[in-house]
Amino acid sequence: MNRFHKLDKMTSTRCAVCKYFRRRCPPDCIFAPYFPNNDPQKFTCVRRFYGASNIGKMLEEMPVHLRADAVDSLYYEAKCRTQDPVYGCVGIISSLHQQIQIAQSQLAKALAELSFLDANLAAAEPTLSHSEPLVQPNGVVDHGLVDPLNTWFY
Repeated sequence: MNRFHKLDKMTSTRCAVCKYFRRRCPPDCIFAPYFPNNDPQKFTCVRRFYGASNIGKMLEEMPVHLRADAVDSLYYEAKCRTQDPVYGCVGIISSLHQQIQIAQSQLAKALAELSFLDANLAAAEPTLSHSEPLVQPNGVVDHGLVDPLNTWFY
């Protein structure tokens, strides 16, 4: 009974990497902060594409403040490579780049149409502003509410 208690204690404190290799996790384990024991899939996915020794070398050579982002990036790249073995992240990046180009093209087209409509509106407007009422020769003030040529509200 005591033997199982020790084994359980040892497995609960090991990181995912040390669990994978069935070894004790040292207190200064370089993998422990980035591959916790509650997420073994993360290490398995990354190891499949980069190898455990290469991951260890990358982490050792990298400044401590960049390691978490690097591991997250490696994990994302490995997941993308699993989903798309040929292109991986590059496929997603090129797809997003293409969507940006399409959106920019549509925006340019809409802005050109807007400026065209603004130019046509400016050319069609009378010289007086809309807020000034028109005084007809017979003395009647026309506020521009009744326009016989504009029948949109009839």
